[in-house]
Amino acid sequence: MPREGKAKVLDQAELKRTIALQRLSRQGLRNTALLYCSFGLGLRAKELASLSIGDILNSDGSLKEEIVLTSKHTKNGKQRHIYLSNSKVINALRDYLDQRKGLAPNQPLFLSQKDGRFSPNTIQMLLKRMYVEAGIEGASSHSGRRTFATRLIENGADIKAVSKLMGHSTISMTAKYVEDNPERLKKLAAAAL
Repeated sequence: MPREGKAKVLDQAELKRTIALQRLSRQGLRNTALLYCSFGLGLRAKELASLSIGDILNSDGSLKEEIVLTSKHTKNGKQRHIYLSNSKVINALRDYLDQRKGLAPNQPLFLSQKDGRFSPNTIQMLLKRMYVEAGIEGASSHSGRRTFATRLIENGADIKAVSKLMGHSTISMTAKYVEDNPERLKKLAAAAL
């Protein structure tokens, strides 16, 4: 259970349910890619809104393996690298981009219904609506980031690496994002001796 005021960390069933519902929506490919970028890359709403086609595609149309988020993308104005190495994120982005026509480097990655760039606030509202539709309480646009950090730690990543991927300047900031899983804590305690 998240502490008061913190976005909910979704479990696998909740994430799958949200993605399954969005796949059936009118903007299914876009919304699925948006969710996978949130949960698979740990991106903030501002970062999702500010991404352009040229940020993620090479000149030959292939997906970049490493994306450089510059000060125009990030909350704190610091450069950060994200990595397109998760097959689910890659496939969702390819599916979405394959249905778009005439991709220009300066076009927004995620197009609104009016074919323009989303504002960070609109991305937040869109993600919130997706969670409400899936019947998930306490989830917000930050749920993807918190789930990303929590899953990495649960899968054995060291907190310093997670901090780097999240773009945090301190490990203590990253620790605030990670939700303690009672099952993981039990396993850790069992292995103490």
